[in-house]
Amino acid sequence: MTFVQSITTVFGKYAEFAGRAGRSEFWWFILFSALVSAALNALSLSLSGPMSGRMFELGATASSAYGYVSFAGVWSVVVLLPTLAVGVRRLRDAGRDWTELFWLLLPIIGWTILIVHLCDRTTPVERGTEGTTAQPTGA
Repeated sequence: MTFVQSITTVFGKYAEFAGRAGRSEFWWFILFSALVSAALNALSLSLSGPMSGRMFELGATASSAYGYVSFAGVWSVVVLLPTLAVGVRRLRDAGRDWTELFWLLLPIIGWTILIVHLCDRTTPVERGTEGTTAQPTGA
């Protein structure tokens, strides 16, 4: 899957937690999200200008204090649901449970464990587990 295909697939399935997502789909989207976030942070820094150091002074306005957060904050809210959805699909593709996302709550060690699990190879689909029921054998 290419970079652009990954982005369109993730946004196309922005709230779909069922199914599977390959490593390339997940990691290309994470790279895209990080690049956009970095660009928006740089844009926010350049727009904050000379007021950035004066936001705690007596004459500072609310818009000068919150100008830095606006673009990057909006972006993180926009991609929160698609990122969670593709993360759940990626964990399922690696043969893991969605509850593995709770590793995010443990700062360094949890993040490391989650990244390792997100890098796991794709596990083969067992017959009867992806949306269909297995037919009984015999008789």
